[in-house]
Amino acid sequence: MRVLLTGHQGYLGSVMAPVLAAAGHEVIGLDSGLFANCLLGPRPDDPAGHQVDLRDTTVRHLSEVDAVIHLAALSNDPLGALDPDLTYAINHRSSVWLARLARDAGVSRFLYASTCSVYGASGGDDLVGEDAPLRPVTPYAESKVRVEDDLHELADERFTPVFLRNATAFGFSPRLRADIVLNNLVGHAFLTGVVRVLSDGTPWRPLVHAHDIARAFAAALVAPREAVHAKAFNIGTERNNVTVAQIAEQVVEAVPGSRLTITGEAGADPRSYRVDFSRFRQAVPEFECEWTVKDGAIELADAYQRLGLTTHNFDRRFTRLAWLRDQVEAGKVDATLRPLP
Repeated sequence: MRVLLTGHQGYLGSVMAPVLAAAGHEVIGLDSGLFANCLLGPRPDDPAGHQVDLRDTTVRHLSEVDAVIHLAALSNDPLGALDPDLTYAINHRSSVWLARLARDAGVSRFLYASTCSVYGASGGDDLVGEDAPLRPVTPYAESKVRVEDDLHELADERFTPVFLRNATAFGFSPRLRADIVLNNLVGHAFLTGVVRVLSDGTPWRPLVHAHDIARAFAAALVAPREAVHAKAFNIGTERNNVTVAQIAEQVVEAVPGSRLTITGEAGADPRSYRVDFSRFRQAVPEFECEWTVKDGAIELADAYQRLGLTTHNFDRRFTRLAWLRDQVEAGKVDATLRPLP
């Protein structure tokens, strides 16, 4: 298939593009380039594509495209809370605009990267399935709910949107993110020798490796239409439903000489949920996640050592909010996060 991959120069896109290419698809990228230089290690061999802000996408960017995989977004809760209106403009309105363009251009399948954060304040220890109430607690998660609702209305016999609600990502990418829980804890352990947990460690988090996310999207791309049409799927594995304290303990094992400190200074975190991932396995029986949290912690510790992670890059280049603030202050990006010439 000829696949338009938005956000191909981001954390997940840099992992997903080669997975799609290896499966035989022709990948066309679409990215504003905001995070193209957030590199740890050599620059990846990006697919050819369009350097354009999502808000400026036109129908010409969808010419002769069979499917869209839409990853591009303001990508975490602190970044979304910085400017909620901007979050909704990019994550919600521009995503729906892209989907309308895709439908009008004859694109048959539209895979949307949603998030398990839509369940945010689910409470309790029961596994949360796709039909559970959605209780987003941040602008980022709320924007994802809005997109799912609007794309569902666009579905018809020619246009198949699919909503893949990814668990919290982890694992190495050539365009690293340090502001997601496992990547962050391993980084701090590597750089300081301390695994510091600011909450009480009790909140549940569902985790999934970036490569498993890429494999799930590749599987959904070619799954029978009737199995995925206008449906939501949690992406991950039940064995990676873990508490923050359990994540931290895996990090201590992966980084020799590190020690665990649970301070509790941040208080209770309302984002606590355990997720049921069985629906996607039933719809796409050949898919199964491969990576455990322990494997990911070991992979990250090895990459940080091998590629020479520094404190400055960890805190500034690989933390999305800090990076964008630096780009604005340097005059490379305007206040609406559009790259400047």
